[in-house]
Order: sequence, then C-alpha cells, then structure tokens
Amino acid sequence: MKNYFYVAVLALATVATVTAQAPQGWKMRVDRSTSASDPDGTGDIKFVTMGTGFHATNPKAAVYWNPTNTASGTYTVKGTFKLIKPSGHANFYGLVFGGSGLEGAQQNYLYFVVAQNGMWLVKGREADATSNVAPKTANDAVKKPDASGESTNALEVRVGAEKVDFVINGVVVHTAPKTGALAKTDGIYGIRVNHQLEVHVDGLGVSK
Repeated sequence: MKNYFYVAVLALATVATVTAQAPQGWKMRVDRSTSASDPDGTGDIKFVTMGTGFHATNPKAAVYWNPTNTASGTYTVKGTFKLIKPSGHANFYGLVFGGSGLEGAQQNYLYFVVAQNGMWLVKGREADATSNVAPKTANDAVKKPDASGESTNALEVRVGAEKVDFVINGVVVHTAPKTGALAKTDGIYGIRVNHQLEVHVDGLGVSK
C-alpha cells in the first residue's frame, strides 16, 4: 500500500513538515498563485513515496526538500522527472539547489526547470522575490509530452569551480559563470513542481 501525504493549504500555513506516512524527514513549502488569470487547482497537494522515487500531485506549486540533502563546493545534482499529467498551459518543474532558510521569510534558492512546451528556465528566489538567472528558452533536448500526455526529462546542474552547466537529457543547454545569483550554490537541494501538474521523480541525488 502506498503512503500518502495530504496538505490542506491554509492562509497561515505555507510550510509543512512531511509526516511519518510520507518520505522521512521531508518538508514542503507551498507557493499559492496570486494571479486571477492563472489560479491554483482545487484539492490538496499529495506527496508520495513511490518505488525508488517520489510522486507529486500539485494543484498548487510547492518546493520539496529534506534538510539533510545538501551539497557544497563542486558537485552535480540530478534527477529524472516524468510528467504524468500536463496542465492546460505550460508550467515548470525540476531541480532546486543552493537552498537556505527554506522554512522562513528569508528563503533563498536557485531552480532549474523545464515545461511541457519544450522550454527550460533558471531562476533565483530570495524571500518573496524571484529573478531570471537564464530566461525561458526553447531547446530540442527538452522532451515534450507524447500522445499519452507523458514525457521524461533527466536534469542535471553541474557546479564547477568557476562555472555552472545546466544539462537536459545529456545535452548542455546553458553555461554560466559563478557570479551574481550563481555565486551561492552551496546549500540544500530538492524539487520544485508548479501548480496543476503531476510529476514523478527518480534518481534525485548528488555526486562529486
């Protein structure tokens, strides 16, 4: 029997600790839509341990992480993301890295994500503000949903001594120096899934 984690999104609850019924030690932070033209879906977020990975059903956007999952110096963080159910328009999902303060008002992290329309994006988050590290860009390396609505994309962030490579399905789609927002790559790594998506994640981890 699968173990399920349900979170009711309340006005005063933006961070939740995952219970013993879900991945041990994991936490999540909900990002609710403030756009009337792009509202969140109905129902509760569901986070599941499934097989060797995780399964997220996200009517609302969320970041998932385990505080013990950290990386520093030079490293590669990677994960394989299978889109199970695309949304009615492009929403992004993928890797979080360089995270700190994820439970508080001064949350800080970077994220490398893809969408069902073949686009990728790198953004930074500081408190409630976001900034584009690399803008939305189309690349044939991003697999789009097939006739069943599913697609699988293996994402990697390769943090070097002086630069960072962003890799999709073995293809380097972007390289940037470790300056500006990318100057801080040490920290927590995890997952981000935007609203109205269902995504399965396998092979999340870090190597040197």
